[in-house]
Amino acid sequence: MIFDNKSLKLSLVLILLPLLILPVFGQTQSQQIKLTSGGTINVGFSTDPANPNPGDQTELKISFINKQNTIQQHIDYRVTVTQGQNQVFGIPITHTAEGSVSIPYQFQNAGDYQVIVSVEGILFQPIPPETATFSITVGGSQPTQSTQPVQPKSGCLIATAAFGSELAPQVQFLREYRDNTIMATVAGSSFLNAFNTVYYSFSPTIADAERTHPLLQETVRAGISPLLGILQMAKFSTIGNNNLSVMISGIMASSLIGATYLWPAGLAVKSIRESKKPNLRIILAIISGVLSLTLISVLTGNTQFIMITTSATVLTFVGLGAIYSSWVISKIMRKANTFL
Repeated sequence: MIFDNKSLKLSLVLILLPLLILPVFGQTQSQQIKLTSGGTINVGFSTDPANPNPGDQTELKISFINKQNTIQQHIDYRVTVTQGQNQVFGIPITHTAEGSVSIPYQFQNAGDYQVIVSVEGILFQPIPPETATFSITVGGSQPTQSTQPVQPKSGCLIATAAFGSELAPQVQFLREYRDNTIMATVAGSSFLNAFNTVYYSFSPTIADAERTHPLLQETVRAGISPLLGILQMAKFSTIGNNNLSVMISGIMASSLIGATYLWPAGLAVKSIRESKKPNLRIILAIISGVLSLTLISVLTGNTQFIMITTSATVLTFVGLGAIYSSWVISKIMRKANTFL
């Protein structure tokens, strides 16, 4: 059988390994919302951290909100940051398919800044530029003592180092998928909060190594490419920002990640290579148990419980994907050997 003692031990290893692969991100902040100068659309704006200091990596989070109070997709926009009469940062006209963007910037000096968002096209139709202006005070407040744990900085450090910039399309996709899909639900955000603790414990070291070793950077970039494809499929399979849809797409992504990255570990286990047929009863029992607990946690709204059950769901399907893919490969190899 595929689930003997050795296989169960392997499963524990397999479900932990994705922590070295999945890039996840931090938390979002509440937004200021202003109507553009022409009255066509609302623009939401926030920063992460909420009170940036000079030298801090800051995310400028911008969303475009239509009159139906939903995110407006396919916006052409540009962003300018000024201090006094001087422009200190800007990006040229850019298109966002999602309707929400997160732009990294590091303020160099304390003081008051203006962030000017110019909307110049909606749904591929150009419009006369309309602006919304937001004020930021950098270094204007001192950090206060808190008993809450310090949250890690937002960002996919490993992917950013691999692709060379936080403005790389691949990194922007990961960020938009985080902000607009996963973090939009209780189940998704709870899992990411649990995952962040582990991810940020090792990702800075790996990212630093990538920057100083070009060969490692190229290797990581190639290794991330299948993950980007998997997350693209998961994104397209998500219908609406609700817990059920995100959980279904998450299960699909977890299974594919396990099958893509971890099948060699499964082949190393003799019981999997030689198994004739998986024990479906055990598999269904595990899946039913994990999904039932996840459903109960979401319905009760207990944050800690949701973090545990959503993590267990992801890890379970990563392990099952790895075990099944390695079993299928070993079966194909056995059949191929009969013809040799």
